[in-house]
Amino acid sequence: MAVKKHLASITILIKDRQTHAVDVQSILTAHGKVILGRMGINPSRSCVKNCTGIISLIVEGTSIEINALTKELDDFYGIVAKTNIMTD
Repeated sequence: MAVKKHLASITILIKDRQTHAVDVQSILTAHGKVILGRMGINPSRSCVKNCTGIISLIVEGTSIEINALTKELDDFYGIVAKTNIMTD
């Protein structure tokens, strides 16, 4: 029997992009096989230091893979990650 894969979105709020950029990139690279698309947004265009960032991911994987990625991101202080699984 085939393993059930889901489509999902993960929204990541990074409270200080400069501090957490390397950590977030490392986690996303480690889970790269489930990431279909990624968009980063700088909500404060004039911000130079201690800036908030938002990353939106579209992922496809098992619920275990998707939840593992979300948990790993969300466990970092200063990073909030939320998942929306869109398929049954």
